[in-house]
Amino acid sequence: MKEDVSLGIKYMLIASLLFAFMGASAKELSDSISSVEVVFFRNLFGVVLILFSIYRKPLVQEGGKPLLLIFRGMVGFIALLMFFYNISEISLAEAMTFSKTSTIFTAIFAYIFVKEKLAFKGWLGVFIGFIGILFITKFDGSSLDKTDWLGILCGVGAALAYTSIRELKKYYDSRAIVLSFMGIGTLGPLILMIISQFYTNPTFDFMLASFVMPKSEDWIYIVFLGLFATYAQIYMTKAYSCAKAGIIGTISYANIAFSIILGMILGDSFPDIWIVLGILLIVVSGFLVSLKKD
Repeated sequence: MKEDVSLGIKYMLIASLLFAFMGASAKELSDSISSVEVVFFRNLFGVVLILFSIYRKPLVQEGGKPLLLIFRGMVGFIALLMFFYNISEISLAEAMTFSKTSTIFTAIFAYIFVKEKLAFKGWLGVFIGFIGILFITKFDGSSLDKTDWLGILCGVGAALAYTSIRELKKYYDSRAIVLSFMGIGTLGPLILMIISQFYTNPTFDFMLASFVMPKSEDWIYIVFLGLFATYAQIYMTKAYSCAKAGIIGTISYANIAFSIILGMILGDSFPDIWIVLGILLIVVSGFLVSLKKD
């Protein structure tokens, strides 16, 4: 596809808005059902669509990396558990910002595992990103809250998933890679909800919770959750196919601004000065790290 920066930016803005609406739908659902159950419904919708796509156009791929494929699915699933738990516990903007730290960790993992070179601006971006994390978590040298730890680990997990995709795309159809994530993200919550019937621990409430039948009005949000997540992925893919990753990756941070607005509509307070500074630093970090490719 011929490069079209303006179209790529348009697609990414749409994707960012849809991701924010996905988060808002998840936040509304968190009043009725657990974040584990939200993860289940979010992925179930995607699995149905991917399988239908494969039925219409069978996979064409080399394969040969099943363990890496499973690894991608597992770390992506665990990161999603933490992400949706944080959405239910803290402001939508903070939860989204934590997920965006994946750019920082992806740069580090790509340097270590894929041997991608990281220029001075990239390393500066990594450093600024970690300073941003300190501002958002308000870390004073003593301790971090549970949501802070989960937010950081969510970024790490997503980064490991993204890094593994760089290797997997050489061997697998992109739909197979997505299916590995959504398939595990559908079966995993079912297993965890069964385990929670016999074992509960407040420390692991982000991954152990009982199934609760959604109320009639919840199904509307569940459908929206699936639609927003699916179309956000579609538009994000289109965006990256239209322009350079560095440009599109930077535009994706519009998701945080959309999340602040939607979060306030849902009852979140406007982020305080330290969180705002942290968000700005992480956005700058993402911009600098993305320059390494372009």
